[in-house]
Amino acid sequence: MQVTETLNEGLKRGYTITVTAAELEAKVQEKLVEAQPEIEMKGFRKGKVPMAILRKQFGPRLMGDAMQDAIDGAMKDHFEKTGDRPALQPAVQMKGGDEWSEGKDVVVEMTYDCLPPIPELDASKITLERLVVKADDASVDEALKNLAATAQSFDDRKKGAKAKDGDQITIDFKGSVDGDYFEGGTAEDYPLVLGSNSFIPGFEAQLVGAKVGDELKVDVTFPAEYGAAHLAGKAAVFECTVKAVKEPKAAELDDELAKKYGAEDLAGLKTQIAERLGVEYQGASRAILKRSLLDQLDGLVKFDLPVALVEAEANQIAHQLWHEENPEVQGHNHDAIEPTDEHKSLAERRVRLGLLLAEIGRKAEITVTDAEMTQAVLNAARQYPGQERQFFEFVQKNPQMQQQLRAPLFEDKVVDHIVAQATVTEKEVGKDDLQKAIDALDEI
Repeated sequence: MQVTETLNEGLKRGYTITVTAAELEAKVQEKLVEAQPEIEMKGFRKGKVPMAILRKQFGPRLMGDAMQDAIDGAMKDHFEKTGDRPALQPAVQMKGGDEWSEGKDVVVEMTYDCLPPIPELDASKITLERLVVKADDASVDEALKNLAATAQSFDDRKKGAKAKDGDQITIDFKGSVDGDYFEGGTAEDYPLVLGSNSFIPGFEAQLVGAKVGDELKVDVTFPAEYGAAHLAGKAAVFECTVKAVKEPKAAELDDELAKKYGAEDLAGLKTQIAERLGVEYQGASRAILKRSLLDQLDGLVKFDLPVALVEAEANQIAHQLWHEENPEVQGHNHDAIEPTDEHKSLAERRVRLGLLLAEIGRKAEITVTDAEMTQAVLNAARQYPGQERQFFEFVQKNPQMQQQLRAPLFEDKVVDHIVAQATVTEKEVGKDDLQKAIDALDEI
């Protein structure tokens, strides 16, 4: 077996791997000898089938297996000897292709971008500021009032009162398109909070000012991307009868409200809210700290980037952003999406930081434990209530999904490792300043 270098430019590598016909024949013979004791065939005792018959029966398939084993073995030996780590799966192509026949040497061409050498990071050069926000009484009271608003009830307005935005009205309605009533467009005693935007755009606004007993027609147009294709983009008329108008009434800030949310009393609920706010503030503060760290890392460490890896990342970014702008398009049935310079610049940053963090984590022997992975799966499974078991089974059978869950855990552990070596100062700020800093992250 021979491996010959054909390309060595920057991070690009190319090699020709030659497996001789004799080496292939030896591997096929080895596989036949290994399989012979377990093979049964009519007219022969188990394990006594002649080698010539075995070769005729299984030779072609074993030749394919032998080729693959030989090439895989050559690639493994090559990477162990050179220390190269491919950025992506190497491209392997057999020379001759369909023209190859038994008795000839097998020659394959292998090309790949190798991962670059990454300079050591001096974390002591990194200075970070951690924003500290306390959950003060004003913040707790504000959160408590918002909580009470979500637990609001509705009381009947005075007879003849007009419905206002935020009121709950009870209606019967029948919807029609071109004079024909359509399926799913009829309901009785339907409670609707005006301003909730739970109906077709424009529907609720036309009911503001209505009174109990009013019968009115509401003219709307279904959105072009409406889920029911036969209604999408169509003009419709809803005949509505108003049966009740109720005004919102915020829940009382008392022990009864607290018990609805699992607390013993109002004081206990305030403690829960303060703890929750504290966790939220810490999470926001960490996001700001992490962004500052990544920005500094991006400027501190420079090295060549694998072109193929950057191109793959830029294509993924362009594709993801395009689908966010065109949510009505499902799947990949659309024209090719060309990455812009902005996409490529972002891809370079992501690839650089990803390789740097991976190398730091590798050298520090940072790993994600089984317990941490289990917790990550549990957290993700909560997004699928009633289907948690199916989600667990899906993750167990899907290595790509496992990697998606493991990657952010690994990144956060590496970030913590770097932060522990950096110079970090704390700055106490108010929640408004914290929010401004978070908003600024989205603008970058």
